[in-house]
Amino acid sequence: MPINEINNNHCELSGTVFSDITLSHEIYGEKFYTFVIKTERLSGVGDLINVIFSKNCIGSGIKRGDFISVKGQFRSYNNPTGEGSRLVLSVFAKEMATGEEIGENVNHITLNGFLCKPPVYRLTPFGREITDILLAVNRIHNKSDYIPCIIWGIKAREASSLCVGDRLTVYGRIQSREYKKKTDDGETLVKTAYEVSVGRFEI
Repeated sequence: MPINEINNNHCELSGTVFSDITLSHEIYGEKFYTFVIKTERLSGVGDLINVIFSKNCIGSGIKRGDFISVKGQFRSYNNPTGEGSRLVLSVFAKEMATGEEIGENVNHITLNGFLCKPPVYRLTPFGREITDILLAVNRIHNKSDYIPCIIWGIKAREASSLCVGDRLTVYGRIQSREYKKKTDDGETLVKTAYEVSVGRFEI
């Protein structure tokens, strides 16, 4: 069955360009650039999410401070540095637009993929139920994106009984969160994790 990338992996974000635009990489003469978008939750907390785009497809003129909307896919890339997480998660933009008329902050994602690790059920220090899952989402050229997802509350209990290979559709938002990690020499580093906070899912 052909892979429908739009149905498998689609996200929409809007918010503020929170960083300068920098060169990410170049493939076959096509240059790809990156920036960070800040999109706010209803609580006022801001998620900082990496965006990659091609100027051949998108055009130029984006700058720090612009209000921007992005449509694309949430993708995972192997980390070539060997430091930190093995996977780097970024939104690959297929459409972008700027302007205050865009309106409020938006953060929606739909993923359709397969559970590729056993779910991990746990309780937070405040007693909230959480289940962590890793979803393999297929795309063309025999590639897959590996997207960590977090499921809360009653749905977390339901997700804890899922099996590797189960196919799921999840609906939620992309979020970033900081955490602290101690190095071998005792130094504490502040790192950022990216994941999908799942509002609902279907098996």
